[in-house]
Amino acid sequence: MIFNNRQQEIGDRIEEELKISKWKDWRWQLRHSVRTLEKFEQLTGISFDTNEKEDLRRTFDKFPLSITPYYLSLIDQDNFRNDPVFKQSFGGIEELTTLKSELADPLSEDSDSPVEGITHRYPDRVLFHVSNICSMYCRHCTRKRKVGDSDFVPSREQLRKGIEYIKNTPQVRDVLLSGGDPFMLPDEKIDWLLSEVSKIPHVEIIRIGTRMPVVLPYRITNELVSILKKYQPLWINTHFNHPNEITTSAKEALAKLADGGFPLGNQSVLLADVNDCPRIMKNLLHKLVQNRVRPYYLYQCDLSEGLSHFRTPIGKGIEIMESLVGHTSGFARPTYVIDAPGGGGKIPVMPNYILSWSANKVVLRNYEGVITTYEEPSKYEPKFCDRDCTNCNLDLKLNEVDESRAIGVEKLLSDNNDTISLIPEDNERIARREEDAG
Repeated sequence: MIFNNRQQEIGDRIEEELKISKWKDWRWQLRHSVRTLEKFEQLTGISFDTNEKEDLRRTFDKFPLSITPYYLSLIDQDNFRNDPVFKQSFGGIEELTTLKSELADPLSEDSDSPVEGITHRYPDRVLFHVSNICSMYCRHCTRKRKVGDSDFVPSREQLRKGIEYIKNTPQVRDVLLSGGDPFMLPDEKIDWLLSEVSKIPHVEIIRIGTRMPVVLPYRITNELVSILKKYQPLWINTHFNHPNEITTSAKEALAKLADGGFPLGNQSVLLADVNDCPRIMKNLLHKLVQNRVRPYYLYQCDLSEGLSHFRTPIGKGIEIMESLVGHTSGFARPTYVIDAPGGGGKIPVMPNYILSWSANKVVLRNYEGVITTYEEPSKYEPKFCDRDCTNCNLDLKLNEVDESRAIGVEKLLSDNNDTISLIPEDNERIARREEDAG
């Protein structure tokens, strides 16, 4: 017996009288991942008609298929077309529909890549692409242009380019290892990579983004945890989208990581007909915190090619946030964000709780619709800040004083900066002014 009848059935179709030790071997799972339509039908007992098969083959030619036997076993074969696991892992002809607004690289990660493998978008942190391979290819992936490229598994020489960039960029204090999935790398390569990055003096924390606890929880071995424990502080973010994904095996993987001392976070994507329901989302969040995982982000689905069928209106996300604020614990609520097309970064989006304000009062409403006021302080005197932190009369008590350069809205708020507005480069009104002045 493996875990349940469904897993036993799939396991026996792969290998007669399969032992539980093999089923829980993550390398065995990878070797037997479902990468063809025929194998999917054989293992699940689900069949498609001739026309749909042709559509599916066209889809998989462009966006490859890969599902671990474990994740495959979570599909409800009696109601598979409505099943959230099936929708995230299998795909369909709708992926070949590309709207004008959809892009291969909607977040302009390649444009913000100073060297191979590095995306440097925010001032103090970088994204380090360490693998293009995943154990399961999510149909809603924002990096569909890269994931599944079996010809690109970075060598140590290629990874050293990213490491050297981080070494030579002292403002980088936070490195996020991503991909693909970093845990697709063998243990020894993960050990080497973490060792190299952690040696850089100005790197304060390392983060790893992985979906292994969701789609291949057996990858979280005691040996892997022992390696990771050598490189604290290490933060791990995973990617559960639906309560059905939090199985006994997933809970065991999360427990190993939490017991290893790693802060765990979760990033969900809002997906039409998968989790775009306040009840589903709240149930997911509650299950996460029960397993010591703090909800981090709820992403609006990106404008990647072939994802229009997954995208919801932003209003749906606002509705879900309304169902959470005040209705569940604050630490169980993610931040709802839109990753701005063109590389603008993550923009938080929330319901409006400030209704109005004056010089003396702010009018607010709470989650129940109660309208209240908050009286502003009458004697507050703002302190002028010239950003000369070393001579500041505030008791900063900082080990190192960082005189940072203000940008964006922070620049407008800075007292020592005369900038009064930020103007887009192609502003027609300003262009007319310049023409008239010329």
